[in-house]
Amino acid sequence: MTVFHRNEKKEPLPEELKGGVIAIGNFDGVHRGHRSVLERALALAEQRGVPALVLTFEPHPRTVFRPEEPVFRLTPAPLKARLLEAMGFRSVIEYPFTREFATRSAEEFIQTILVDWLAASAVVTGFDFHFGKDRKGGPAFLMASGAKHGFNVQLVDAFRDENAEVISSSRIRDLLAEGDVSAAAGLLGYRYTLEAEVIGGEKLGRQLGFPTANMQLPPEAVLKAGIYAVRFRRPDGTLFDGVASYGRRPTVTENGAPLLETYLFDFSGSLYGETCSVSFFGHLRDELKFDGLDALVAQIKRDEEEARALLSGVRPLGEVDAKIAF
Repeated sequence: MTVFHRNEKKEPLPEELKGGVIAIGNFDGVHRGHRSVLERALALAEQRGVPALVLTFEPHPRTVFRPEEPVFRLTPAPLKARLLEAMGFRSVIEYPFTREFATRSAEEFIQTILVDWLAASAVVTGFDFHFGKDRKGGPAFLMASGAKHGFNVQLVDAFRDENAEVISSSRIRDLLAEGDVSAAAGLLGYRYTLEAEVIGGEKLGRQLGFPTANMQLPPEAVLKAGIYAVRFRRPDGTLFDGVASYGRRPTVTENGAPLLETYLFDFSGSLYGETCSVSFFGHLRDELKFDGLDALVAQIKRDEEEARALLSGVRPLGEVDAKIAF
């Protein structure tokens, strides 16, 4: 996977990436709705015999305009790139989204990025894609610009699920806030996955016989506090089933910071400093406060038994899921 960052030096795009089919969008989550756009771009690029590229923007526009209310990213940039690679893309362009960039006209976006820089032969995006200052560049403008500059434009309608509801990133965030990781997986097309560096903790789990890999999620995370059956992946691709607890650990702390603690089955060793991923397969129960550590240990053993049973029969939801969580 080539992740190309447009920067202030305005370095030219490698020649082998020019003239391709460009899928444009934020694509947070790379969910089934996004995939209808992305798969169209891949198919068109194969048909034309040209590169397929994704043009996305970092950071999320809401983070730029409302930094006090950052959006919880389903897929931060590195994970998004890996999901796109799993789909079949080999190049992602992460274009910096800034306040200055947002003031540029729609005409400038077309000329400087799509025509002069990317030499796009085709553009594929959602039916409601808007761009440029005051969002004046819309579908009709994009179609007219394509005709003027000689690139094909394909607009993809909103993708709906089996209940005829539009699949969106905000819908998936709502499901995660409810702890319904199974329903979220149905909309994503893969098990919800997050990644973070393993950090040191108070080592209470080790003392209780259940050592955990601890991860700090961003403060805007919406995942419901609770206990989950998960699959844990190390940077070398090694997988371990486990139980993850996300929350404030009410049995042992009064008001601790939210922490993701994953107990890996059949693992011994150190994970400190590794950036690992955790894929969520099922919600086992809500976070509870127990009457002492003995009761907590007894419940952890029950959680392990339930998680092992749940994870023993799981199958990939599709090609992307197979590469991310299996």
